[in-house]
Amino acid sequence: MSTSLAGLRIVVSAGPTYEDIDPVRFIGNRSSGKMGFAIAAAAAQRGAQVRLIAGPVHQPTPRDVQRTDVRSAAQMHAAVLSALPADVYIGAAAVADFTPRSFAGSKIKKQPGEEGLTLQLVRTRDILADVAAHPQRPRLVLGFAAETDEVERYARGKLERKRVDLIAANRVGVEGSGFESDDNALQLFWPGGERALGPASKQVLADALLDLIGERLAAMTPLASPRTDQT
Repeated sequence: MSTSLAGLRIVVSAGPTYEDIDPVRFIGNRSSGKMGFAIAAAAAQRGAQVRLIAGPVHQPTPRDVQRTDVRSAAQMHAAVLSALPADVYIGAAAVADFTPRSFAGSKIKKQPGEEGLTLQLVRTRDILADVAAHPQRPRLVLGFAAETDEVERYARGKLERKRVDLIAANRVGVEGSGFESDDNALQLFWPGGERALGPASKQVLADALLDLIGERLAAMTPLASPRTDQT
């Protein structure tokens, strides 16, 4: 196994976020966190110092990985940025794009004659873009793009718009791949290049993805280690 990541500080976000509506209900998605946890485990096996920011999932903590559990997009944003500085950030979490404008302190009840419920949603803070623009920006920032159609177009747009170094795109809603599955297939894009990985198990894909990250880091102009102060 490659040791190209030995000694590097890597932050991985994984799983969904739950955006609470009231004490009973929330807005969520089907992410299991399996891909992000597989990446964190493989990175630790290669000697990296791994910080895993996990949404609400039922996955065991990988060996030699420091884990922080969060629930909402706001909590994940705060946890990821507090984990900087780092050498690499891998944003594998399926973070909610929107959250309810307000939280109802009591369960919302059906009212007589009421045929529906209108929720006002607001945008969540963009974790990937904020990491890419951060004063302590990691040397390499990788984002995931889960798409249902036009995967390459949306992935390339995200790569350019958010100013990241790599995008790992996958098509969701396909049986046997993506959310809730043990297998996946990724299409990697970076400025001037692309590579297909899989279909394969998420453990195999995690190793292949880390091999590519090692290659991309080696191709970059060497930089000083991330600073640990805030000045």
